[in-house]
Amino acid sequence: MNVALIVAGGSGNRMGQDIPKQFLNVFDKPVLIYTLESFERQAEVDAIVVVCIDGWEKMVRAYANQFNITKLRDIVRGGSSAQESIRNGVESLSDKCSDGDIVIIHDGIRPLVDSAVLTDVIEKAKEHGNAVTSMPYNEQIFIVDENDKTTTTRYIPRETLRRVSTPQAYRYDLVRDKYREAFAKGVGTGGSNYTNTMMVQLGVRLHFASGSDKNIKLTTKDDLELFKGYLTKGEDKWLK
Repeated sequence: MNVALIVAGGSGNRMGQDIPKQFLNVFDKPVLIYTLESFERQAEVDAIVVVCIDGWEKMVRAYANQFNITKLRDIVRGGSSAQESIRNGVESLSDKCSDGDIVIIHDGIRPLVDSAVLTDVIEKAKEHGNAVTSMPYNEQIFIVDENDKTTTTRYIPRETLRRVSTPQAYRYDLVRDKYREAFAKGVGTGGSNYTNTMMVQLGVRLHFASGSDKNIKLTTKDDLELFKGYLTKGEDKWLK
């Protein structure tokens, strides 16, 4: 079984709106529903679990019913951080998933996840036990001089870098056991940590899967306008 764990537990303060950004309406549809529809359409996904900000659970259920998200199996209360929210979602699957099942973790505010990206991350996770979507880094990265932060003499070759985001996929036994270990040890659970960074800190070798530049995260109002642009633009048929 392949289960999508959609993380929608954030308050969205950086968007500067009165409601969490995952519930903002874009062309009369909440951002979160765009995300859920991608997983609803994906044949390899058997079930969806949403980790939701406290107090919005009934709203998620109502929207899911309205927009015919039939794969939604459960709505789990989020925690005080992204890692606590994901941990809550993972633990909620303990009586639903077998060890070899695949859990696909994805940000609820990444509504443009591509079908080919989902297929690849699932296949890679089945092969290796884990997979993280990734893209090459195409800009030059320089290291700030510690004695003069306005200068630099060192750079990181961009060929050695990958940009990693969600979706990420893991065998259930791996992600369950590593979250229990992480919270028991206090490793990789705070700040900007996510499942992938936690895994590396706990000694797990991660495997790259395909990514997409369209898979944007809606953090600011500019991101929201970019999302609207993607929804309304047509493709140039002459491009190879």
